[in-house]
Amino acid sequence: MVSEIIVDVGLNERRVALLEDRELVEIFIERNDCERLVGNIYRGRVSSVLPGMQAAFIDIGYEKNAFLYVRDAIPQKEFSEDDEEFYGDVKNCNIEDILRPGQEITVQVKKEPISTKGPRVTTHITLPGRQLVLLPNADYIGISRRIEDEEERAKLRKIAEKIKPKNMGLIVRTVSEGKREEDFKNDINFLVKLWNKIKQKEQSGPVPRCIHRDVNVIYRTIRDIFTWNIDRFVINDRKEYYKVLEWVEMISPALKLRVEYFNKNIDLFESYGIDEMLSKALAKKIWLKCGGYLIIERTEALTVIDVNTGKYVGVNNLEETVLRTNKEAAKEIAKQIRLRDIGGIIIIDFIDMSVPEHKTEVMNVLEEALKKDRVKTTVVDMTKLGLIEMTRKNIREGFESLVTQPCPYCEGRGKILSSESVARNVEKEIRKYFAQTIASAIEVEVHPSVAEVLLGKKDGNLFRIENAFNKRIVIKASEDVKHEDIFIKEIDPDNLLT
Repeated sequence: MVSEIIVDVGLNERRVALLEDRELVEIFIERNDCERLVGNIYRGRVSSVLPGMQAAFIDIGYEKNAFLYVRDAIPQKEFSEDDEEFYGDVKNCNIEDILRPGQEITVQVKKEPISTKGPRVTTHITLPGRQLVLLPNADYIGISRRIEDEEERAKLRKIAEKIKPKNMGLIVRTVSEGKREEDFKNDINFLVKLWNKIKQKEQSGPVPRCIHRDVNVIYRTIRDIFTWNIDRFVINDRKEYYKVLEWVEMISPALKLRVEYFNKNIDLFESYGIDEMLSKALAKKIWLKCGGYLIIERTEALTVIDVNTGKYVGVNNLEETVLRTNKEAAKEIAKQIRLRDIGGIIIIDFIDMSVPEHKTEVMNVLEEALKKDRVKTTVVDMTKLGLIEMTRKNIREGFESLVTQPCPYCEGRGKILSSESVARNVEKEIRKYFAQTIASAIEVEVHPSVAEVLLGKKDGNLFRIENAFNKRIVIKASEDVKHEDIFIKEIDPDNLLT
């Protein structure tokens, strides 16, 4: 598999696309006028404490107060390699024993504000480097769950124990697999110095204030994704290109040969067909190669994915047709979830399977495909109704919310009124208009499809409307009028042709 990172630096935004065999699998967008919060560290102030929710609201200087749950407020006691997070003893803690209104506190944003919710913060600070993550407020060692070889895990743990700063913790990242002790020295020195600078900034200054900002999307990509698994790193801005080379020189010099400057007189994303793939990623219906298709519906509470056979009729029998469609759908679902950055609860309605072995086979295909996702996913089980329940860690707003906005026309319905329904509304508006004026003639401007209904065959409907009101009515069709809009104005009856 050929993997490429494509970086488009525009005037107002930076876009990073991850391609696998020329197929778009992840997209990151960062705009100049929209600050990214995740990873930033703030000196904040407790705004309010909510014992009923075991949480507190923290003023970090953002438009909405940040949410701090008790689990993220108490000292780190336990490490879960599955979640790659630290937890404390929540059962025996009360949020009022830890925080009080007006108290100053240092927190780090762990989740972006989503919808009406403010950012989620934690006191469990993490400082990611290339090979390691420093945990300045903990005293634990964790190894990435993606490193599966037990001997390698044991070796890395011994190295981590040797280089770990006193009274601090370390997480060894996936990219560290196969590394030696000397490979970690630059990382650990940089992270310790960074923490010391943050501690100095923490001591004085107004509250709330930001005391550390994470790097932008280009350099997070280099730090977190640009490994030996990536064949090419292509960027279209010369200034950023040289900065990227400097960064790569510091963290992994051998990868410099894979960094390329794109200097063609055509759009970078267009050249790779990424814009077209992004358009498809916004579609509600996704066609499968076999002829089946997916329907993806997102609600505030969860995301529902429906699998259909569509045009695919199979070859041998119904069960084989269903199995093939479901297996292909499972792979595509994993890809779409990752691409669209869908988080929270996800319900998948595969085509009904009567053979138990087929259900297991589809589940295995889905779980295997989800292993490519860097965000934690959990497949719960298949319900009695044949629905698969799963969850995906919700860190930020999905791709769709970054590139779209609510439609002011349909007001979120996703559908518009039929032409017949709009025509019925026209009659109501005409009645209201004549009830408030002595006009003897009016012009009604509507969309052409609505005008067609109002006129009827040989203007028969218009004749009945005019008779009903005993007025002259002119129907004007205009492509410039939205489907549901109605514009009525008085006109001079003497200017009408008889």
